[in-house]
Amino acid sequence: MELEGKTCLITGGGSGIGAATAMLLAKRGVHVVVSGRRADTLNAVAAAIQNDGGKASVHRADFSVEKEAEAVVSAIADTHGQLNFAVNAAGAAAVGTAVDSDEALFARVIDANLKTAWLGMKYQIPAIAAAGGGAIVNLSSVAGLGGTPHGSIYSAAKHAVIGLTKSAALEFAAQNVRINVVCPGTTRTEQFNGIVRQVMGEISPDEAAITMGKKYPLGRIAQPEDIAGAIAWLLSPDAAFMTGSTIVVDGGKRAE
Repeated sequence: MELEGKTCLITGGGSGIGAATAMLLAKRGVHVVVSGRRADTLNAVAAAIQNDGGKASVHRADFSVEKEAEAVVSAIADTHGQLNFAVNAAGAAAVGTAVDSDEALFARVIDANLKTAWLGMKYQIPAIAAAGGGAIVNLSSVAGLGGTPHGSIYSAAKHAVIGLTKSAALEFAAQNVRINVVCPGTTRTEQFNGIVRQVMGEISPDEAAITMGKKYPLGRIAQPEDIAGAIAWLLSPDAAFMTGSTIVVDGGKRAE
């Protein structure tokens, strides 16, 4: 297996796309380190991987706090000897226009989506370079490719993740650290369920997924595993000549 024996840190690894990516990489022989703020969900993901014969460990941390981000990457280097890959999947959505959003929401959304990616890379890049090179995938969104009514701050944060990714990719290509960004379309995650309940309280998340899926050329919204496959490919040698790229995984929606 081309990824077997490598070590990958996944922020936001306790749920959604991060968890699906952890499980897929573990099946391919990667030792997965899942990190995030909730120990219960992280432990559940690690246990599922281990029960399936994979290798996983947990480091609880808030990657919007610099000392916590630094401590996790340092611990991985000490425990595993090297860090080869990272997936920065931590993030949070929020509903609000540019007018009715407040400073608290702005700070929370920027911290959860942009600051976590920046602080993750700040410590992941030197560690991966020290291991001889590797790859990082950041998670943005199709909201980072255009405007998002009633999601202004979230859209701004996801646009910024793309800019951060492209700039860092150019800065560290010579050190053999490839950095790419994935932009999922609507994906059936816990976050999706929460937004539906908040905004569309009259219908269930299941009903919303079916209704929204009809608007996609492929006839459905994404599952976390759909996005995980793209992430795993970007980490693999098959994507060895890709850095600074933006990969859209949206069931053909933006092709319309």
